Amino acid sequence: MLQYLEDFLLHIQTNNYSPETLYNYERDLKTFENFLDNEIKISFEKADKKTIEQYKAYLVSRDRKTASKKLPEGNLSAGSINRTLSSLRGYLKYLIKMDYPAPVAPDAIEMLRTEKKHGRVGELKDIVRLIELPSSFEKNKKVGIRNRAMLEMVFSTGMRISELVNIKITQIDDTGRIFIRGKGKKERFVYLTSRAYEWIKNYLKEARGDDPSPYLFIPNKGKNIHKKDKKISPNYLQERIKKYRTYLHLNVPTSCHSIRHAFATYLAENGANPAAIQILLGHESLDTTTRYVHASDKYAEKSHHDFHPLKD
Repeated sequence: MLQYLEDFLLHIQTNNYSPETLYNYERDLKTFENFLDNEIKISFEKADKKTIEQYKAYLVSRDRKTASKKLPEGNLSAGSINRTLSSLRGYLKYLIKMDYPAPVAPDAIEMLRTEKKHGRVGELKDIVRLIELPSSFEKNKKVGIRNRAMLEMVFSTGMRISELVNIKITQIDDTGRIFIRGKGKKERFVYLTSRAYEWIKNYLKEARGDDPSPYLFIPNKGKNIHKKDKKISPNYLQERIKKYRTYLHLNVPTSCHSIRHAFATYLAENGANPAAIQILLGHESLDTTTRYVHASDKYAEKSHHDFHPLKD
């Protein structure tokens, strides 16, 4: 067992981190614990810098096992590996903060270099085709209305998928303004377009029914169907978006996150102030927002035409 692991997880929980963050820390550290116990068979106290290098090699190997000791379906991306290493670094920092023995300094854990990809955003017409598809694609009319309302909401507001699935009916006011608590417990308003608001009202009237769950979007089948506080699963929505993308033969990556990305990019292309987009997205840093709004090739092309000194 990793020393003081339960104390660390309690520390995460009591400092108001999200349940998703707590789950990620617990899973990542369990993976490291299994690596020590089952792969190199040493105690945590004997870990050193070489152990960390071995662990990094293990994470990129085909022999890697999940926290539940199962073989994974695929390889971890560099970003996922870095998140796993960041969890270990956070745990070591906690040990030092509490004056507990830490066999390795947190700074000894170096992140992997990640590839900087050129941002790609779908054409507006393709984004519109994607968010409208559930109405005709889904055989169950109520499912089609619900899924259409979810995608309309994402593109209207730019909210994260975690924020979407946790939206409660009471968070939407009569004007279509939504008060949400996002990543890091940061609070902000987002806004529904008239079009998206009509789809939400249509969903509430025609498809949701009088279910007692406080959450806006709820499943109509599955193992959680009888829970009083049931809500739609992020995995479900991602799976449906993937299926819609395949059906439409879209040639750019399309996910809930990429719809959020498109929301920011198209606002910027139409002249929106980056600082305003930052507020709508819930970004702490304007630098993060800038990566979104400058990702479009069209935006870059327009900037070239507008600002090049020899444009005439």
